[in-house]
Amino acid sequence: MNQHTKKLISHIVHTLKEAQTTDGSWDYPFDTGISTDAYMIILLRTLEINDEDFIRGLTKRILSKQEKNGAWKLFHDEGSGNMSATVEAYYSLLYSGYYSKNDPRLQAAKTFILANGGIERSHLFTKIMLALTGQYRWPLCFPIPIEIILLPLYFPINFYDFSVYGRANLAPIMIVANSKYSKKTKESPCLSDLFASREDSFFNWPETRESNRCISIIKQGIKHLVGFPHYLHSLAIQRMKQYMLDRIEPDGTLYSYFSSTFLMIFALLSLGHSRTDPIILQAVKGLKAMACTIDGYPHMQYTTASVWNTSLISYVLQEAGVLPSDPVIAKANRYLLERQQVKYGDWTIHNSGILPGGWGFSHVNTMNPDVDDTTASLRAFSRSIRIDSSLHQSWNKGIKWIYSMQNDDGGWPAFEKNTDKKLLSLLPIEGGEFLLTDPSSADLTGRTLEFLGNYTRLPKQHGIMKKGTNWLFQHQEEDGSWYGRWGICYLYGTWAAITGLRAAGVKPQHSAIHKAVNWLHSIQNKDGGWGESCKSDTKNMYVPLGASTLTHTSWALDALISTAEKPTREMRAGISYLLESYHKQDWTTSYPAGQGMGGGFYPHYHSYRYIFPLLALAHYERKFREVVN
Repeated sequence: MNQHTKKLISHIVHTLKEAQTTDGSWDYPFDTGISTDAYMIILLRTLEINDEDFIRGLTKRILSKQEKNGAWKLFHDEGSGNMSATVEAYYSLLYSGYYSKNDPRLQAAKTFILANGGIERSHLFTKIMLALTGQYRWPLCFPIPIEIILLPLYFPINFYDFSVYGRANLAPIMIVANSKYSKKTKESPCLSDLFASREDSFFNWPETRESNRCISIIKQGIKHLVGFPHYLHSLAIQRMKQYMLDRIEPDGTLYSYFSSTFLMIFALLSLGHSRTDPIILQAVKGLKAMACTIDGYPHMQYTTASVWNTSLISYVLQEAGVLPSDPVIAKANRYLLERQQVKYGDWTIHNSGILPGGWGFSHVNTMNPDVDDTTASLRAFSRSIRIDSSLHQSWNKGIKWIYSMQNDDGGWPAFEKNTDKKLLSLLPIEGGEFLLTDPSSADLTGRTLEFLGNYTRLPKQHGIMKKGTNWLFQHQEEDGSWYGRWGICYLYGTWAAITGLRAAGVKPQHSAIHKAVNWLHSIQNKDGGWGESCKSDTKNMYVPLGASTLTHTSWALDALISTAEKPTREMRAGISYLLESYHKQDWTTSYPAGQGMGGGFYPHYHSYRYIFPLLALAHYERKFREVVN
């Protein structure tokens, strides 16, 4: 087995080296399904930008993903299909002008939509898009008044209590909802025949005493603002507009996110901007620049994952034996160092007095750093600081930023410190638990501890480490697992938690790790691998996939390797699965491993099939070299 392991390690290393781009990065696709493709068609048609080759290519990709029953899915085992994705696909194909309602594929999609409750069963964000383009009636009012942006930071609920991702999307939504803006063109199709009934709750959210109380708190605060209501309303609109404009990246996008940029364009249109306004045209250009090609079709990425891919790949290559002096690593270092952020972004609101020093996720991100990309980037050039003193300043700034981002509860968030007010979860916003707050999570906390414990000189007994480990102890599930916020799902969180606790000095014999290991053993598949369904995040419990995936198997293996002194039966079976299944191509190799919003957004990282098998194999071979020889 050892020779086979070394051969596969060598193969993956060679593949990754060959895939590096000239600027030192890796630009593997950040595959976000067909929704962004559909929205791009709808945006271009609404703005009457007739990029026909691009539009036709996007329609072909969308059709290539259609199921036999006419629906579209977010992931393989998602029942008979996803309502929102199917509505978005159907609408965009019609609006493209290349397909008619008589097309058998669109007729099958319509049948699915009507059989499952009609267009009114779509997700909130789909309904907002439909309302913006004249296909759905706006509700009488949006639950969050736009004047919330005028409330001071000390108020119990204010605009900056929302997560940065929430603000980026809510700001334009509140602007367009305020005027109930919609824009049709002469090419707009009619979707009225997709309604099963006209009885609909736009927000798909039952009003409760708690949600009404939360909204009441906001409205009471607004009543106490000094000024005439009309003046305050106008001021709030201007503040919200300025919020967006101040956060436009150099490429023209809002925070380099597709959804917020799409919404910003409509918000600007609603405020009187022409569809040919330079801000709008630059935003469209920025979005189109994020497109990639997958299997011969164009795909509109939600954002690029260049920094994330590059930091992980550079790190794992070094774990597999590539020296930091290798030109591949040196080029990756240069790329990453150029993207260390120097701007004071929104993260300073809850974390003042700290110099910038973090990294963001995408190629063009300049003002929205996150903990995960920062520890990943630092981990990637941790070995290089021994041979290149010029890295010390960047290293120190990054370390200090990571220290400062620890939440008061001891865990780490993704983007902003201490943005987890429980009141916000009561707001009637579908998917709000994923959108509105940025709490500590096991995946962020575990990986941060793993970085601090293995790559810095921070003592294991330091308060930062102790608070982090205590947070993980307190948030372990009854079955021994941990929930991971940004991946699928309990396997992701458990891998990060175990490796983080081990790096923080927690012994394998500790009850928390022992319990977690037993859980991993209990869910191992007969073929030696592991696999978890995307359903886990909406069910709030581990749901087996019924098949193994390379990424899930690698996470489980890497966790187990960190706890053992010699190979176990479970590890050997997992390694065998990786060796035997690495080259296969089926639905499991494209099954999403990430999630951004439970029930609605599941990215597939094309880089993961290389990164995580290589990581697990390299760690296994290095730790157990004498045993397996």
